[in-house]
Amino acid sequence: MKILVASGNEGKIKEIREILKKVDIVTINDIKNAVTVIEDGQTFEENAKKKAKELYLVSNIPCIADDSGICIKEYDNWPGVKTARFLGEEKAGNEYARQRNEFILHKMQGLEKAKRKAENITVIAYYDGNQFQIGKGILSGYIATSCRGENGFGFDEIFELEDGRTLAELKAGEKNNISSRKKALEEIKQKIIK
Repeated sequence: MKILVASGNEGKIKEIREILKKVDIVTINDIKNAVTVIEDGQTFEENAKKKAKELYLVSNIPCIADDSGICIKEYDNWPGVKTARFLGEEKAGNEYARQRNEFILHKMQGLEKAKRKAENITVIAYYDGNQFQIGKGILSGYIATSCRGENGFGFDEIFELEDGRTLAELKAGEKNNISSRKKALEEIKQKIIK
């Protein structure tokens, strides 16, 4: 089975390959006519479905796309669907992750742990040209008080687990066992791999 992953993010692709071991994964870097999809949906699911469908239409390969982010309880689940874009569309790339993370840490400076509760949410949409399948994963934790760890990407260095480690302080295998992406992919896997 061949699936196109609607991402060029190497960290994300590596995680997906490790979780969907028996699937032939191709990425947007492998196809000639990839399009850049504007993520303008109001929910993670809307963005994931839009990306999966648009990339299926240009590749004719069943596609999985995800949208994910952190939802901070103290701020009514901000930044949520805007996690990668709250500093502006021009700063949505992974090269600006540290800048976004430091903005969040500054905003939360002085807040006690009880007010730092957050959820890491991933929604994955699979589209095969006929129908969508949706998987959702949620990981609960906290926003750390500083950036810590070298093994992650995105907001991993500020997302702290109950044991006090950030996602970026985990080994890849440890993260893949608990991540919201793993939970969403497992749900998708059950629906599409017979």
